[in-house]
Amino acid sequence: MGTVTDYLDERSGPERAALERVIRIARELAPDASEGESYGMPALLHRGKGLVSAMQAKHHLGFYPFSGTVLEGFADELAGFAWSKGTVQFSAEHQLPDELLRRILRARIAEIDARLDRR
Repeated sequence: MGTVTDYLDERSGPERAALERVIRIARELAPDASEGESYGMPALLHRGKGLVSAMQAKHHLGFYPFSGTVLEGFADELAGFAWSKGTVQFSAEHQLPDELLRRILRARIAEIDARLDRR
């Protein structure tokens, strides 16, 4: 158990299921990811760096890949979602497609690995 698990345990309904789906996909791609915090948010950490957070806000759900550049590479596919360079807003009714989530998360994993491997 950890911060992500604790956070999800406090959610309910379709919003919880949508958030759990994001985390489940991230865990499939980064099975060694640990739970912790990044920028004060419950997060999965890959090699100690923020990989993803999925959180509930008052009017939306948020997907946070902790990168200022990764999402820009998927701009065309993010049409229909409110997004910025650091977050995508979605809802339980309008979720990011599984394959798009996987590709964004793979890009973030590669970004973390590239930064850490050149040290």
